[in-house]
Amino acid sequence: MATFDDLLEEAGAFGRCQKRIFAMFCLLSLPFSGVYVGIVFQGFTPDHWCRDSVVVERRQACGWSLEDSRRLTVPLVNNSGVLQPSSCEQYEVDWNATALTCDTQELNLTNVPVTACKDGWEYQYEGRQSFVTEFNLVCSDAWWVDMYQSTLNVGFLVGSFGFGYFADRFGRKLTLLMSNVVNLVSGILLAVVPSYVSILVLRSIFAFGVKGGWMTAYVMLTEIVGMEYRRTVGILFQMFFSVGNLLLPLLAYYITDWRWLQVVISAPYLFFLSYHWFMPESPRWLASQKKYSKALKITEAMAKENKKKLSTNIETLHEDETDSPTASLLDLFRTPKMRKHTLILMFNWFTSAVVYQGLIMRVGIAGGDVYINFLISGLVEFPATFFILFTIDRIGRRLPFAAANIVAGASCLTAAFIPDSMYWFKTAVVYIGRLGITTAFMMVVFINTELYPTFVRNLGVSVCSTMCDVGGIIAPFLLYRLAAIWLELPLIIFGVVAFIAGGLVLLLPETRGPLPDTIEDIEFPNRKKENVAENHQMKKLLKSDLTNNKEATTV
Repeated sequence: MATFDDLLEEAGAFGRCQKRIFAMFCLLSLPFSGVYVGIVFQGFTPDHWCRDSVVVERRQACGWSLEDSRRLTVPLVNNSGVLQPSSCEQYEVDWNATALTCDTQELNLTNVPVTACKDGWEYQYEGRQSFVTEFNLVCSDAWWVDMYQSTLNVGFLVGSFGFGYFADRFGRKLTLLMSNVVNLVSGILLAVVPSYVSILVLRSIFAFGVKGGWMTAYVMLTEIVGMEYRRTVGILFQMFFSVGNLLLPLLAYYITDWRWLQVVISAPYLFFLSYHWFMPESPRWLASQKKYSKALKITEAMAKENKKKLSTNIETLHEDETDSPTASLLDLFRTPKMRKHTLILMFNWFTSAVVYQGLIMRVGIAGGDVYINFLISGLVEFPATFFILFTIDRIGRRLPFAAANIVAGASCLTAAFIPDSMYWFKTAVVYIGRLGITTAFMMVVFINTELYPTFVRNLGVSVCSTMCDVGGIIAPFLLYRLAAIWLELPLIIFGVVAFIAGGLVLLLPETRGPLPDTIEDIEFPNRKKENVAENHQMKKLLKSDLTNNKEATTV
């Protein structure tokens, strides 16, 4: 009885058809970076202080510098042992009732009482505009910035369940089309609505569609290529997210308004709508739904595009599957190994999101040039790709996955206690942590696909990745609120959870080998290996018989 892997080998494990679909999906991965970490630029909080309209008018009339007018407006406060101008308080002075001339910017205001900002804020941001500067989301309203990223992850969370179920129930192709429609409409509306509450609502809807489409594309890629190409296409697909991380600071530097940046991030989804007419449904999914004739027809079309031909003796796929073709959430927890895999993967998704997002968002508050720092941190992600490609076939999946988490944890804990005076050394150690957690994040995605059977694979990845979204909801509050207490406190939290995640990975099985098709393949993996070995042995015997018969006929 033929398996789908047998069909793929005959149709071309990674032929012209798969390469075309792979290239299309890599483009789809690019704008996901702007959606996921665009807050670093769209929600950047620049240096700010209380605005006093009278002092601003006098500054313009007298030609004062910003520093001159700031001395008349805000007091100095102690920030980690350093006196700095306050961002949220101002001197309680009525400058309309005070003779303020061009020579009075050096007044001694030491004993003047202070109050909260009354007339808004001024921002030192070189003519740029983030949603923070547009809506004055600073001081007591700073938590609204956290909500921008948290609502994104709420949308991811709902999208994981919704689109994960939809993809396993109705197919990958229709799910991808729906995702691109939602992304285009909600992304453009997000750029034009006037109120911040509306922005948060649309941000959730935008995330709902983006996450569903990205995960569906990833799962479909792993299903249409041969076993020996799965890990390569999965890793390179994720690498294009890192390419997006390099493009994002360049776009943000030249597009000075956060709304126009949102338009640029959303516009590609108009092009992605055309994908519906240029790619087939996943034949592996069709086979899991017992739609064998359709699966075989699509596979034959793939073989034709790959300039291959299916052998005539392959007419059906496994028709004696014992699992239900309909995905169920209970399938992820019903049996012991499935339950263990699900819980460990969920924690690793959570850890990857918290540490990865936390380290990226930390770029915006750690000082220095945010564009240069983000670009450098984005470049750090590329060695992760080559590390994975070099190790997982030689060493396996489990040990590199565990090591990546442990390196990330050790780097975060070490960097927390390096003094600020050693800025570049501290930054380098944080970048090593970024490299480690990027590696772990890339690996958890494709290992997740390899630990679940076909009929529930998309749902399994989607459900486990919901913990990534829970981590993303927590990450901005964890970073910004704890950093307000002590800038390095989030790094300690990141280090601890990464260490735990690395230890749990060692409890997972090695996933090199054929994709599992049934829950029985998970619970009794040796049976699957024995069947695969028997199939390969049978093919060798058949090939040998054909050769002998040919020689006998010739004689």
